Amino acid sequence: MGVANRLDVTLRLVQGGERVSVAELAGRLGVSEMTVRRDLDTLESRGLVRRVHGGAVANRPRNLDSGFAPRAEWQAATKERLGAAVAARIEPGSLVLLDAGTTTVHVAEHLAGRGPLTVVALSLQAAACLADRDGIELIVAGGRSRVGERSLVGPLTLRALESLAFDCFVMSIGGVHAEHGWSEFSLDDAAVKQAGLAQAATTIAVADATKLGVRAFSQVAPLGVVDTFVTDESAADTDTHPSGPRTLEALRDAEVEILFA
Repeated sequence: MGVANRLDVTLRLVQGGERVSVAELAGRLGVSEMTVRRDLDTLESRGLVRRVHGGAVANRPRNLDSGFAPRAEWQAATKERLGAAVAARIEPGSLVLLDAGTTTVHVAEHLAGRGPLTVVALSLQAAACLADRDGIELIVAGGRSRVGERSLVGPLTLRALESLAFDCFVMSIGGVHAEHGWSEFSLDDAAVKQAGLAQAATTIAVADATKLGVRAFSQVAPLGVVDTFVTDESAADTDTHPSGPRTLEALRDAEVEILFA
């Protein structure tokens, strides 16, 4: 697993628990404890985690960009391919619910050329990408902007989604696990995704391969509720992603279409 991939998973695992030990991270990532300590030092220097004796805890963001911005830089080329692959599946004329996340910003950039579309954006970053684009009718879901992520969450967001119907929900995800299904690191984000799943005719989930085998804090739904999963080809490589092939097999057993970008 490359350094950027490892930092991404490490950050997500720390965010998903009250406290994560160095030994636990080393076992999950298949690296030495020395490597984990070095990675935690890097994340702490960026203000994303706080080192404690024997492990780390999630740090409160210093500013609105401290959670989203560093992750946006990781695997940017991979996320660009994923974004293009997802957008190519969206038919012109569709009503689209676009989830929050670093990968779905790349989806938004490619959707701009797929109009006419009506897009309901669940993040301020995606909304900024789609604002004033020809052929795109942009609707920004109401709600609270979650600190560090700028994802829109809370009762107002849920109420807005419950009043709408979508041809397609493009769902980002924090973790996809063979036994535990789709999961997220934030209860608020998980609730929004559940509402989106309920209101969409079809769902395309998108995530890079680092999310395979990850069980995040809050379960969103079983694997079979998603129609299509778009990920990168390294998901099938046991050397870089030991849990990848097993997770992919579970997805196929649940009759989820898998596309590699």
